[in-house]
Amino acid sequence: MADMTTLATKLADLKLFQNVLIEQEQKLMAATDDSTIRERLEGMLKRDRENLGTIETAIAKSGTTAESRDITQKHAEKVNQMMSGSELTLYDKFFQLELLKHQQTMTGLVLHKVAQSLDDTLQNAMEPLNKVNFENRAHQEVLKGVLYFVGTREMAGKEPDMGLWASVEQGIAALKGAVGSAAS
Repeated sequence: MADMTTLATKLADLKLFQNVLIEQEQKLMAATDDSTIRERLEGMLKRDRENLGTIETAIAKSGTTAESRDITQKHAEKVNQMMSGSELTLYDKFFQLELLKHQQTMTGLVLHKVAQSLDDTLQNAMEPLNKVNFENRAHQEVLKGVLYFVGTREMAGKEPDMGLWASVEQGIAALKGAVGSAAS
């Protein structure tokens, strides 16, 4: 069944980029002196490691495995190369991480929708991805705050308004509330 092969390949792509996220978060933690940003990254890293296990479980439950596409592997290599190099500023690197989080969120959402359209067994297998999707979306909100701080420091040479973290925390709380509602 072509649909299952495509789904398995996209799940492999999702897993590959989950590993890329983990690797980049580790690198960015080492690259920042800001203890608040490092703390946020540590939380993301912990959840992303757990989410990798959830993705692997979804792959196992789908009953079909595949390798990630060549183009996805090349993309992952290019991201790793860019993030390891010195051409991007810290702001640029955090921006790339936020883009990767968005990619993961959307891929996970689409995979869940595809599984719903194929059959109930697959839908059940992909259900845990919703938690991963919501967490990735919450991580995007955290990264938005990080981008404000790092970008303001890089571009203006000044500290941004500290009230920003409060608004980021409110956004995360709202997302967690939505996750709780969706789960129950």
